Amino acid sequence: MAKRANGEGTVVRRQDGRWMAAVVVSGRRKFVYGRTRDEVYRKLTSAVKARQDGAVLPSGRETLRTYLTSWLAGAEGSVRPSTLEKYRRDLEHHVLPGLGTVPLVRLGPQHLQRRYGELIASGLSPTSVRHVHAALHRALGQAVRWGLLTRNVADLVALPQMSRTPWRVLNGAEVRQLIAAAATDRLEAVFVLACTSGMRRGEVLALRWRDVDLERGTLAVTGSLQRGPGGLTISEPKTARSRRLVALSTLAVDALRRRQVRQVDERSLAGSMWQERDLVFTSAVGGPIEPGNLLRRSFWPLLERAGLPHVRFHDLRHTAATLMLSRGVHPKVASELLGHATVGITLDLYSHVSESMQREAARAMDDILKPD
Repeated sequence: MAKRANGEGTVVRRQDGRWMAAVVVSGRRKFVYGRTRDEVYRKLTSAVKARQDGAVLPSGRETLRTYLTSWLAGAEGSVRPSTLEKYRRDLEHHVLPGLGTVPLVRLGPQHLQRRYGELIASGLSPTSVRHVHAALHRALGQAVRWGLLTRNVADLVALPQMSRTPWRVLNGAEVRQLIAAAATDRLEAVFVLACTSGMRRGEVLALRWRDVDLERGTLAVTGSLQRGPGGLTISEPKTARSRRLVALSTLAVDALRRRQVRQVDERSLAGSMWQERDLVFTSAVGGPIEPGNLLRRSFWPLLERAGLPHVRFHDLRHTAATLMLSRGVHPKVASELLGHATVGITLDLYSHVSESMQREAARAMDDILKPD
């Protein structure tokens, strides 16, 4: 092996059979270990590159708390701000109180298994525990790549069974009630878009006029309004497929035209206080709408005025998908309109609709093949 630079130790074999190398971090040597020479060499190369890129590499004597603090600081820019904030909350609220003092190198699957059990016993849902696990798994994966751990112990943990949150889908008559009740609401178009296109709440609130073509009856989903450490920002859509062109219904085009007219009046009324951000849906002075305020001040009162049961805003997305599929829209087309990563996600989520579509297909085959 060629001689490595100063502070990038050669790979050697220990008496216990494991391989080892060292890299200098903040003036101190940090050791990486592995079962094979190639494994240690890869970890050493990764650690050196991370150091050169300016990543924060812990010293090797840290507890889980100090490591996760360093990892969160170094993760900025590599994940969406809202995702990083979610990781931060999950780790600080649910992992560190029970495991923060455990030395990183001594962390074992039994620690995680016991902690997850404690979280379930405290009333945290299986789905929330899985979210906690996802954050911890990603953090520990980086520790493996940096050579701080020889394995990701989160891979060895049995996760609680996740029950899918039931949703309430509105039928066609109920959607008409909702849209009729929203006719006088300044955010009417928000609810029309959600019910007819299945756009996510963050996507609707991030919509900008430059992405809307009312003449062609289309809009482009190019961002999502998310809350990060610095406040509300428009970030990249949830997935690559989430960035998409949406064909608008006549109902949606008409509602957006009314929104244009209303916004002119709102801008005039706000005067010098208006914040020009090109947003379609804004606060009274042109800023982004707080997602929680949309629910409390607009959506929930709207449901009450319409005489409809309490549903989640996201259920409007499920409603749009269910209505489309039940009326014979091809699953591939529905998947693209919804921005799902694959058509398989669409079919899995709305299997109750695809089953009825399969029955229709079976009846069609009977009609085609029945004897004359």
